[in-house]
Amino acid sequence: MKDVTELPWDSRQMLIAGHWRDASETLPLEDPSTGRVVGEIARGSAADIDAAVDAARAARQGVWGKATALERGRVLLRASALVLEQVEALARMEALDVGKPLSQARNDAIALARYLEFYGGAADKLHGQTIPYQEGYTVYTLRQPHGVTGHIVPWNYPMQIIGRSVGAALATGNACVLKPAEEACLTALAFARIMQQAGLPDGALNVVPGLGEEAGAALSGHPGINHVSFTGSGPVGGLVQQAAGRHAVPVTLELGGKSPQIVFEDADLAAALPFLVGAGIQNAGQTCSASSRILVHHAMVDRVSEAMAARYAALKTGPAMSDLDVGPLISARQKHIVGGYLEQAGTLEVLARAEIVAEAPDTGHYIAPTLLRGTDPDHVLAREEIFGPVQLILPFADEDEAVAIANGTGFGLVASVWSENGARQMRLAQQIEAGQVFVNNYGAGGGVELPFGGVGKSGHGREKGFEALYGFTALKTVAVKHG
Repeated sequence: MKDVTELPWDSRQMLIAGHWRDASETLPLEDPSTGRVVGEIARGSAADIDAAVDAARAARQGVWGKATALERGRVLLRASALVLEQVEALARMEALDVGKPLSQARNDAIALARYLEFYGGAADKLHGQTIPYQEGYTVYTLRQPHGVTGHIVPWNYPMQIIGRSVGAALATGNACVLKPAEEACLTALAFARIMQQAGLPDGALNVVPGLGEEAGAALSGHPGINHVSFTGSGPVGGLVQQAAGRHAVPVTLELGGKSPQIVFEDADLAAALPFLVGAGIQNAGQTCSASSRILVHHAMVDRVSEAMAARYAALKTGPAMSDLDVGPLISARQKHIVGGYLEQAGTLEVLARAEIVAEAPDTGHYIAPTLLRGTDPDHVLAREEIFGPVQLILPFADEDEAVAIANGTGFGLVASVWSENGARQMRLAQQIEAGQVFVNNYGAGGGVELPFGGVGKSGHGREKGFEALYGFTALKTVAVKHG
């Protein structure tokens, strides 16, 4: 796929009430690997969001609202199978759109299929409870869909985040309005077509691409929305929550992190090393759960530094379709932001910079993955989310200092502990302020089944696993007095 003109469908359209509509205005679609405009996508308006919400409301009151849990699950399972049939096409769309290496995009497509499989299988297994109460009463609880859910999805992992949010919302019987990021819409549009092919009723899923300040703002503050799921930056997440709050609408926020990996003196460095580097440079570091801080016991810091620097020296950065270790950043703007952070490195030691291959176009948005080392946990590069392929090694003296540094940024999304000491593993797992803590691994291979979300500046609410199903339902208590 050289550009979107080779797609078998029009990327400039949006899906509302089961019909593909032309937008009155469009936005340019850029290939991050070249910086070249390769097509257009719809610039949805507030009026388009109104129509999408109305369509979702009608679907909830109609066929989709009357569908049984078993029927909903079967739609998702059929969609999962269709995704697997189209993995290569979806991967090439994502690589073109986001700039991530082709193999990483392929893994994202497979993960989308797994989310749909998981939630399809779980749809009829979400149960309420009976509650012992006073004599003469039977009390039970029901989990019921919110109604119409809004989904604002970022550009870094469109397929995965659509799978974990829209998949869970549909499984529980909600009707959805999806606003993909304007930088990366292709796989969101392809997903909508797959859901149609799987038999999803008209209006149960509506997709309106557009700008965040236009379509996104209209969706987050819409009075017809009953729940909002947002993944993105902290400042925008705050605006989304404020807009939804005007209508007392609950919001799930996943806002990023400054995730540490903590390496103790007894760590198995050979086992840790692929995770220490890989979790920082995947998708060019444009990952909310990226491991941007490597905290190392002072007795190990030289060994870890040398081993990571050697790995960095072997990394290659280039066009997405070349399928190297690292691709470009999403945009010129993101390249400028990451470059600005590197200009603030100051006294930090540059341990290694990875290679940008010769065939990478000068017009592409490339930054060489950079490994730094310092001693100040309050340095700006140690505290702020960079969202690029930049990692910083920081030393610590003991457990207390490691925990203090790990918890010192206000973020709390993911962390890992590398140690063979079982008691230490348990202590730190409890003391670290994060939504997920991994011991002697990082990320658990995607973890579709594992609840995911943050604390503090990393947001609130949980996605993935059964917790996502709970989040997309409201709990109702029914108390029957029968004497």
